[in-house]
Amino acid sequence: MLACSKRRSLAEVLWVGLIHITVFKFWHERKSSQSRRSVFKGFIKECGCSSQFKMLIGDIQILLVIILGASDCQIISRIEKCGLTCSQGFHCKSKSSTDIFNSFCRDTPASLSSTVLKSMKLSTVMKCVQGTQCSLHLNIKGTLNLDGNVRGLEICSLSLSTQQSQCVNVRFSTKTSNKLGGRKVHVQFNCFEVNVAQHIYVTMKTIPNYCEVKLSQEYYVEDCRNNDVRKHIPVCFAGKLDYNVDRARKTISVNVSDFLQDQDYYVRLCHKWFTCEDVGSFALIKGKESLKSISLQYTHLLPCLCIEGWSAIPDARRTQLCPFKNDTKALWDSIIYNPVTQTLAWEPACPVHVTVNLCRSMKSNDQCVDLQNSSNTAPEKQVKYSRVDTHPRLCMKFTTKQGSWVRCPFAYGNFPAWKIKIAAMAEQIQISFMSQTNAQFSVLVCNKAQLSSCESVGTRHSVSVVPHPSRPTSVNISGEICVTEICIQAWRTDVDYSIPLQICDIQCTLSSQSQEDHENSLRIISLIAVILILVTMVALLGHKILTVFHRKKHEERSSAQIIRQSVPTRVKITPSLH
Repeated sequence: MLACSKRRSLAEVLWVGLIHITVFKFWHERKSSQSRRSVFKGFIKECGCSSQFKMLIGDIQILLVIILGASDCQIISRIEKCGLTCSQGFHCKSKSSTDIFNSFCRDTPASLSSTVLKSMKLSTVMKCVQGTQCSLHLNIKGTLNLDGNVRGLEICSLSLSTQQSQCVNVRFSTKTSNKLGGRKVHVQFNCFEVNVAQHIYVTMKTIPNYCEVKLSQEYYVEDCRNNDVRKHIPVCFAGKLDYNVDRARKTISVNVSDFLQDQDYYVRLCHKWFTCEDVGSFALIKGKESLKSISLQYTHLLPCLCIEGWSAIPDARRTQLCPFKNDTKALWDSIIYNPVTQTLAWEPACPVHVTVNLCRSMKSNDQCVDLQNSSNTAPEKQVKYSRVDTHPRLCMKFTTKQGSWVRCPFAYGNFPAWKIKIAAMAEQIQISFMSQTNAQFSVLVCNKAQLSSCESVGTRHSVSVVPHPSRPTSVNISGEICVTEICIQAWRTDVDYSIPLQICDIQCTLSSQSQEDHENSLRIISLIAVILILVTMVALLGHKILTVFHRKKHEERSSAQIIRQSVPTRVKITPSLH
């Protein structure tokens, strides 16, 4: 009885006192009040105990009752069999009551005291068969002043959860009632079987039923937190679960121990909201099988994914194990976009306290700047944004106590988007829009100091864009914008949530005077280049002509020389006339 907890150091300090009080309580329940008083007086007399000692005993007993009551460790009394008992010298018997007429009361006789029913006390007792098969019973104790107008008692128990009732009539023999009129009789009945954690309403009425002569009391049966109930009542044999996760195969192996022997056992995966909702993976372990392990398939490791097990008996207590409370990564992937309604929605797969914002992804520092008026805090509801711009840099940001996560559902080019280009001059800038859908835009010149909001330094322009594969829609803005503090900001106005894009550090051309000088310089350079080209071509042509002329002249000289060389030769070979 004392081994109901290993952590109660205060109970261990009062070990001796607990032993004495437990023995005293055991003896208290079995002796008559007269014998108890005599034995207690003898005990005090023999040990010479003073009144202070008796007060100390009382304080210790109260303290232990508080400790044991707070720890749900009370030992429930055992009975071998249920039945009806009355005070010594009284004859009584019981039978199940089905008399509905006794539910109607009659006027109380003047001779009958309204206190004929003195008291009623309720408790829980346990009846076990072969030491293991145990059940709980309601133990009802009542005190009645016998009277000639009362033939017996009706005791009823009503379950407030199921509205099922059970009643018993307790009858006293006529001879006993007449002879012992005015005497008190103690009645004890303990055959009403009850369930764990049951809420009961108990009534005790006289037979016949007199109005205003009735006792009633509500009672809560101990639940499975009571150590004695947990160890002996089958519905509390929840079992112990051990698990192992194979993330590659997405399976959870579960091993079950410490449950009712030779009894089938169920194991399942569920998502824990107010109740644990089934997610499809379900298994049965046969009680006669030696292997008490099964494998369950899962889809995502969510923080509310739990392993639940219970014995295959009615109203069995269930045990749950939720080991994935920190696996929140998969929560933020359930974003859905409806292109027809332009609605972006996220619904939590688990109850989670999170703040959801739309934000603009910044390429420069990998941050996401929140959009105004887009914050939602709904731990168990769908978060929905209507008329959303499908720009790749529009994202959702989820913030919890553990940190922030950003998801950009349009970043992969699967949805229509728009682009902006700028062609800048000194006092004028041309802004061109390309969009895959009909869209309305606003353009504003703003200060660079405010990236999340635009402080206007110019006139706001509106642009209507019609999709065209090669021809953009443009708007011209005049003014001095070729400074480093000025940006051009553009956003869609035909939706409720749009990304404001900004283009800063606009590279403009030179001033007008410099531009003329530049143009004149270009003309001079061009003219010089043309002259150089012409001179080069003339030089090349003259060189070619001279080359040809010298070649012909050389050829003529060579021909003349050959002729001159051939004439004397002919003279020499002419024969002489002499």
